[in-house]
Amino acid sequence: MSETPHIVSDVMTRTVVAVGRDASFKELVQTLGQWRVSAMPVLEGEGRVIGVVSEADLLPKEEFRDSDPDRFEQLRRLPDLAKAGAVTAEELMSSPAVTVHPDATLAEAARIMAVRGVKRLPVVDAESKLQGIVSRGDLLKVFLRSDLDIEEEVRRTVVSYLLPGSSVHVQVREGVVTLSGHLRDTSLIPVAARLARAVEGVVDVECHFRGVGPDEAERTA
Repeated sequence: MSETPHIVSDVMTRTVVAVGRDASFKELVQTLGQWRVSAMPVLEGEGRVIGVVSEADLLPKEEFRDSDPDRFEQLRRLPDLAKAGAVTAEELMSSPAVTVHPDATLAEAARIMAVRGVKRLPVVDAESKLQGIVSRGDLLKVFLRSDLDIEEEVRRTVVSYLLPGSSVHVQVREGVVTLSGHLRDTSLIPVAARLARAVEGVVDVECHFRGVGPDEAERTA
């Protein structure tokens, strides 16, 4: 990965397994198993996403297959009981779908996944038409960047931009960026650390700068 991906479209999977709203229960199970995915979008019309059906949506049928829940359990598990009796994607899907746009940042996508408790997000355009899908694994691809790529970007976007003409050294090992050298304006240290941390693929940032006095040496984790 030679360039920093900043948005979802840079890492999303463009070939997506999807089903129509009339797909049967058995078809859903077969498709999930065949393509080895845990969830897939449900489409209508010209590819508009109307929901997502996942393995979790299908499990209630097995869970309640030979059980006889009491009234309290029925009231507590009404949504699951409804899905236990469902036979089509439209009846089983979670709707509206939790989606993300192609130009969303990776941080925004990660935040949506965390808050909504999902592992995969359909990527849709302004008309809710499917463009791709992004998973947790896709968001982690940025950490596969080489140390050399990260080092070059930190030099270009942090050191050259914020600290031009300074004798700042950049070293990257296993994604951890170390900035060191002599710096007259030590107030720029937190700014440099924040900018370096924003570079995709950076695991952590450490700063070891020498200021005008010995008390100004700092380390920012």
